[in-house]
Amino acid sequence: MITVYDPVQASHDPQFFLSSGAQKPCPEKPTRIPALLHAASRFGPVTAPPDKGLRPIAALHSARYLTFLETIHARWSRIDGASPEVIANIHPATRRDGYPLSAVGQAGFHMTDTSCPIGPQTWASAYASAQTAILAADLTLKGEQVYALCRPPGHHAFSDLAGGFCYLNNSAIAAERLRAAGRRPVILDVDLHHGNGTQGIFYRRDDVLTVSIHAHPERFYPFFWGYETETGTEGGEGANLNLPLPRGTGDAGFLQALDKAFVKIADWGADTIVLALGLDAFMGDPFAGLAVTTQGFAEISHAVKSLGLPTVIIQEGGYLCPELGDNLAAVLGEWV
Repeated sequence: MITVYDPVQASHDPQFFLSSGAQKPCPEKPTRIPALLHAASRFGPVTAPPDKGLRPIAALHSARYLTFLETIHARWSRIDGASPEVIANIHPATRRDGYPLSAVGQAGFHMTDTSCPIGPQTWASAYASAQTAILAADLTLKGEQVYALCRPPGHHAFSDLAGGFCYLNNSAIAAERLRAAGRRPVILDVDLHHGNGTQGIFYRRDDVLTVSIHAHPERFYPFFWGYETETGTEGGEGANLNLPLPRGTGDAGFLQALDKAFVKIADWGADTIVLALGLDAFMGDPFAGLAVTTQGFAEISHAVKSLGLPTVIIQEGGYLCPELGDNLAAVLGEWV
């Protein structure tokens, strides 16, 4: 098992997080990394990714969005009295509305919520996280078993929208890399939250299957995406599967949903899996949405491995709790 990780990913240190109108400490902190890295290093070497440039990222993310991410903090900092981090306070009614020149207006255009503040090191960390996913995909193509410690995570990022702690969609970037190499990949997202950005990127396409198992969005983030009725549109009809679960679902219910996912994956003919690994479905995770146990993560991982398909594991959510490293070890231990 090769772990890919770039220390630059730790430089992004978001301070602002708004929950139910109250400002709280942001859960997506660089302090997540030591627990994950310590667990992963038990199973093999850790390597840093080379810089493959913007091209693999720009295959999915728009040019104006990448320019925004790279330059917005410097522009924002020139505003008299601006907050230390870029935080949107106004949003367009639709994606067809006008594109402003204002830094404040562009922040609203490119950020779905207030849980993706942009600080001075956000671009560098998000870029390094995407490069981690790119190398992981390349190594998978060479037959290696790879875990990509991507942080910040990515599955809430659309092609031109940040949200939910996410800026660049690492799992989508890895899948696109695999597809460009001739594979027929599925992104199997087992994070607590629906992978709305991933779904959005591929929703009109039929060359990447997107499957998400998550807490039901009717009362849980991201609220507006993740329903069973969302199956794709235009050329992508039938290439998206959502399996929302009731709050508090444990191991048995999660594994039952996984069986349904496997039927779809087989029918669609996927030959490679991008496992978007969220450890926040854990019963003791701070977000407390589902109730998967540490042993449950091992069973999920064992079930995915049993499909016999090349699989690259991309880190998504999973927040600080005493068992965070143990949960990752339970997943990775099934692959070595």
